[in-house]
Amino acid sequence: MSLPPKRPKRQPAARPAAPKPDASKGQLHPRNRHQGRYDFPALIKTSPELAAFVIINPYGKESIDFANPAAVKVFNRALLKQFYGIQHWDIPTDYLCPPIPGRADYLHYLADLLAAGNGGEIPRGGNLRALDIGVGANCIYPLLGHREYAWHFVGSDIAASAIASAKAIVQANPGLSAAIELRQQTDSAHIFKGLLSSRERFDLTLCNPPFHASAEEASSGSKRKWRNLGKLDPKRTLPVLNFGGQAAELWCKGGEAAFVSQLIRESADVGQQVLWFSSLISKAGNLPGVYSALKKAGALYVHTVEMAQGQKQSRFVAWTFQTPEQQQNWRKTRWQ
Repeated sequence: MSLPPKRPKRQPAARPAAPKPDASKGQLHPRNRHQGRYDFPALIKTSPELAAFVIINPYGKESIDFANPAAVKVFNRALLKQFYGIQHWDIPTDYLCPPIPGRADYLHYLADLLAAGNGGEIPRGGNLRALDIGVGANCIYPLLGHREYAWHFVGSDIAASAIASAKAIVQANPGLSAAIELRQQTDSAHIFKGLLSSRERFDLTLCNPPFHASAEEASSGSKRKWRNLGKLDPKRTLPVLNFGGQAAELWCKGGEAAFVSQLIRESADVGQQVLWFSSLISKAGNLPGVYSALKKAGALYVHTVEMAQGQKQSRFVAWTFQTPEQQQNWRKTRWQ
């Protein structure tokens, strides 16, 4: 194994990656700030508007109604404020309101992936650039990634309204504009083409792809979630989509499998501009097709990382087109 590069200059001290949790037991990553039950009195103290949405669940514990998009939005706002110092956060009505603990896990595992090739130390600071494909109106990955590791981000999206919302969040919080850039991908037929300049380099990319193949499938998935939450009540008027979500966020022709296949094909064209590509894969049944596409594209190394949040199982696949020697040179050039 080649020797790790020296610690980056003018960056926070790099710290070792945490021990691997047991995803089969529903454990969050050890560095995830959202372990255990939430302290609702503390959340309400910093975000008084949350008080109106707190309920007592069937187990006699304080919670919120996760089938109510307004409640989820206010809850997210309170979490971002208390745990990450994000003072101002909002999204337009009917846009996707992300589950923050799961989003944070993705970033922590990506940090571990980078640390694995860096002597066990996580690279931190603005020298590390990440590209969030499909940043959405919520801008959640850049917000969490910058607060946790001081990484710099470019967030892309095909929807002008999503970019406008993400920009409003960044501009409303002092210090974020220098670390987070938002770009609209104006060509809906492509992911990377037309978005990146030939001189740009990214240490990693991340993506939460649209996982449904149609609006009907997305609606059916929402109803299934409500049944699982015990919230499906014929007498109650509920939103069409659980947790919100626009078309481009939730579905595309061919669903997750088609989107990730295109992502892999296009990644080969910019394989020397990115150290590690990655994408969430919500459906385990899509993994064989993903592996086949990666082999066809010529990926040299592929990692699948299992994650869990309670009963929910998820995973991401990461790949690179760079040899070990190229990876080592990349770290020396960019992280020192």
